[in-house]
Amino acid sequence: MAKTSRTPSTTRNGRPALTPESRELQLIALAVDLAEQQLRDGTASSQVISHFLKLGSSRAELEREKLASENELLRAKAESLQAQQRQDEMFKAAIEAMRKYQGVGGDQDEY
Repeated sequence: MAKTSRTPSTTRNGRPALTPESRELQLIALAVDLAEQQLRDGTASSQVISHFLKLGSSRAELEREKLASENELLRAKAESLQAQQRQDEMFKAAIEAMRKYQGVGGDQDEY
């Protein structure tokens, strides 16, 4: 019994993408599959080879780590700003409550 070869196009006959983002992911997956097949067959262009060599370099790994750290820092800054806003709102509410308690502010009509 002969072994049949399966190409990426025959293994990925799933349903069409519902969003542009998922369509983009499908196309990226197909392009990576094609590049892999070209590398295995020895027919890959110099651009494809250079691209994957760069991806495997230590510099690329350091750049990925740097980007991950920057993303983490940005998330922490955003959380800090949100916490500061909540704290400011709590201070305003506390000051307003103290004013009402002293009879300075509030909804009461003054005579």
